[in-house]
Amino acid sequence: MICQQCGKRPATVHLTKIVNGQKSERHLCESCANELGELQFVPGAFSFPNILGSFFSADAPPGSPPVQTLRCPTCGLTYHQFTQVSRFGCPQCYKAFVPVLDPVLRRIHGSSTHTGKVPRRGGGRLRLRRELEHLKEQLQEKVRLEQFEEAARLRDQIRDLEQRLSG
Repeated sequence: MICQQCGKRPATVHLTKIVNGQKSERHLCESCANELGELQFVPGAFSFPNILGSFFSADAPPGSPPVQTLRCPTCGLTYHQFTQVSRFGCPQCYKAFVPVLDPVLRRIHGSSTHTGKVPRRGGGRLRLRRELEHLKEQLQEKVRLEQFEEAARLRDQIRDLEQRLSG
């Protein structure tokens, strides 16, 4: 494919832009892309620490200490340093930065607790316990919404599951 700007060199830069729902594509050679300012990337801008750090660069939630003052009492790592290297200095860093980390983890994962995966073999009881917890949550919700028929069905499922776990 030839550059759409100069019509001379091979197009090595392929740009796709979506503005107000309108998609446009341009195919340019490196020289034309530089002239048009389409290759103005900061070196290292796409490194893993920079991408991960962008998630954690938010302000502290209301009622918590400002992020500038957050520091791990054990290793001395500041929150700013954490956002730069995307690594904790010690196991206590999580506790020191929890006011800022919890909302971010909830936004990324939907929860701030790690549940992990259960192996298919050997994880049967754990899988049943998790299913039981999930059914109990659903039961509480159905009772709150006054959907009593559905709640009764869930109650029966919970009883069956509890019997399987105890037997």
